[in-house]
Parts: sequence; structure tokens; C-alpha cells
Amino acid sequence: MKIENLQPAAHPGGGTMALVATFDLQITGDVRICGMRLLRAPDGRMLTYAPTAVGGRRSVTFSPATTAAITEAASQQFMERVTAYVSTTTNAA
Repeated sequence: MKIENLQPAAHPGGGTMALVATFDLQITGDVRICGMRLLRAPDGRMLTYAPTAVGGRRSVTFSPATTAAITEAASQQFMERVTAYVSTTTNAA
């Protein structure tokens, strides 16, 4: 499993869950899920959601253990990107 094309969100949205980033999830060499979302709950927890199908129906579901692994991997990559960005902009000033 690999997180690819992670893009921090320019706008967090107006709901109770703040959009942090979008990413693609490479499950195997043959299977990729595009348009995954990393969100921050009001209590600070990070959560991941798969894209929804037409009508808002779930298109993909994961076991709790797999969901936790996806969330951890996406959160880690997001924090690495944010840290790298802050370091770059701080050093440039």
C-alpha cells in the first residue's frame, strides 16, 4: 500500500470535518483508488474517506485495521510535506 499524489487542501471546506488533503491510494500494482480524502475531526483526530459514487453512495470500504493503516500513512506523508514546506519557507526568509 502506498500514498501517492498527496495534495494539501487549499480550502478546508465549511463543514465540521476539515479537509486536510486529497491523495491516491495504491493498494497493489494493479489497484489504485483515486480521490481519497484526509480530514481532521473537531477533536483533532485524522480520518480518511474513500471517494463516493454518484448519489453519495460508498464506493469502497476498508476494515478498521486497514483504515487505521491508511490514515497513519496519509497523515505521516502530510506532516512530512508540511514540515518540509515550513522549513523551506523559513530558511528562505
